[in-house]
Amino acid sequence: MKISDVRATTVTVPLEAPLRHGNGCHWGRFVRTVVEVETDTGLVGLGEMGGGGESSEAVFRGLKSYLVGRDPRRLEELRFLIANPTASLYNNRTQILAAIEFACLDIVGQAWGVPISEILGGRLRDAVPFATYLFFRYPRPQDGAGEVRTPEQLVEYARREKGEFGFTTHKLKGGVFPPAYELECYRALAAAFPRDQLRFDPNCLWSVEEGLRFARGIEDLNNDYLEDPVFGLNGMRWLRQKIRLPLATNTVVVNFEQLAANVLHPAVDVILLDTTFWGGIRPCVKAASLCEAFQLGISVHSSGELGIQLATMLHLGAVLPNLTFAADAHYHHLTDDIIEGGKLRYQDGSLRVPTEPGLGVKLNRQKLAEYRELYRRLGPYPYDQDPLRPGWTPTIPNTRWADPHDARVTKIPV
Repeated sequence: MKISDVRATTVTVPLEAPLRHGNGCHWGRFVRTVVEVETDTGLVGLGEMGGGGESSEAVFRGLKSYLVGRDPRRLEELRFLIANPTASLYNNRTQILAAIEFACLDIVGQAWGVPISEILGGRLRDAVPFATYLFFRYPRPQDGAGEVRTPEQLVEYARREKGEFGFTTHKLKGGVFPPAYELECYRALAAAFPRDQLRFDPNCLWSVEEGLRFARGIEDLNNDYLEDPVFGLNGMRWLRQKIRLPLATNTVVVNFEQLAANVLHPAVDVILLDTTFWGGIRPCVKAASLCEAFQLGISVHSSGELGIQLATMLHLGAVLPNLTFAADAHYHHLTDDIIEGGKLRYQDGSLRVPTEPGLGVKLNRQKLAEYRELYRRLGPYPYDQDPLRPGWTPTIPNTRWADPHDARVTKIPV
């Protein structure tokens, strides 16, 4: 079996509202590049990649000459072909490799007639629990609704998400407003759901001193962990020595060299494994095994997925014995998806692991065309910019916070 073609299609799929984060904003939609790898046997595997609000089609067109004629089952060979750690120093292809790996595993699963989770060692769970993944949100440009800016709006938003999807873990994405204000919001969330678990993520934007103040202000709550409060292993290590909360990261431990450094000189307690950031599902499984050996916690991180990447997260979560924390997903913020059958459905805060061969999801060609056309109409957006703060950029540590009293509505195209 050989790869005969590689196709990439950029789509943009609407969100319920623009999602604010410490480095900018998701401007009311996700931009994702859907990858199709076809073989000479007629099988087609699916992959997916983000890109900070921009298309990645050109990248995959450039890789086509690398891949045509290769065996999709030889995943280790493809790893070094695409992302050799020395040859690719000047064009880091880790996330590109991930999309290709997804598609190749999809092909192998279809060829063998088994879901990817069986290839990875067999599922230990049939459903993966998820957290709410709450954001501060701009009002929708269409009607001014959907805003999350105040503690009251945040609690109401979380209550609605819990009621609809059954979440019992609540993650708040911070780093938008001054830390003292976000502490007030987080404590309001804790008061509203005293039996639920909590986690907070300010995108590495605090100083160690600010992280210390915040951590001490939440020590009495039901925290899973404090995620990426400061940047760098040294910053995390200094903070970890001074507080009584576990620290988690999807930023400063995203490869095996950093994982080794964290084992030798512990700075982070919980590693958030991302099937894109780590270069595929298989590297995440390997990393989880190392975390198991060294008694580091793990969870599954979200980088803004549609149904294809969500399926990779579910197959990963299904096979990890040491997955003790609910996974993250942006998925419930989407208004639609590009897979057959529409959006996957939550039940009691969990998503079922697909059981069909391969990834277990198929493209809805009509939706693919619809959202490809929407991307052509709206174009890209700068993920690392805030639409109502022109010229702004965060520093590390940051002091340039948004105004929590600013109730303006964005005029981004929809």
